[in-house]
Amino acid sequence: MHIRNAEAKDIPSILALYNHAVRETTAAWTGCEETQEDRVAWFEARKSQGFPVIVAVDTQERVAGFASYGPFRSKEGYRFTVEHTVYVDPSRHRQGIGRNLMFRILEIAEADGIHVLVGGVDGDNLASIRLHEALGFEVTGRLPQTGTKFGRWLDLVFLTKVLSDTRAPEGR
Repeated sequence: MHIRNAEAKDIPSILALYNHAVRETTAAWTGCEETQEDRVAWFEARKSQGFPVIVAVDTQERVAGFASYGPFRSKEGYRFTVEHTVYVDPSRHRQGIGRNLMFRILEIAEADGIHVLVGGVDGDNLASIRLHEALGFEVTGRLPQTGTKFGRWLDLVFLTKVLSDTRAPEGR
């Protein structure tokens, strides 16, 4: 498995992974699948804002997973905090792909001067919570019954990792 920057040719595979999560899981708290145009716009927005989009590909260049991060909140006080996302092909779970994507996202975030990485995970997704904890994330909040999907209430668990111990910038 090789991790590389995503390219436009990867968008259909990224879209398929995301839409599978929309249809079948509580990883994406929506029932609305995206279109090719939606995902192209997302990809271009991430790139134009300087945020990474990476993919895990096999030897035949088939996308097995993707990861990215973007703004946590829109106000400038949050500019050193980002929220990440990771999706892995369900047929490739438990092969270390999510872990490798997370390692690379952490490296990129540190190189970009990000101070805190945030993950928002369905409270029942124990595999994702355990993976985050194994990578040094801490559960820092649980918002009960914050979302709904498939006819049930979902808890949102926030996991955070402080990447550096630098001082806060001067000013506002």
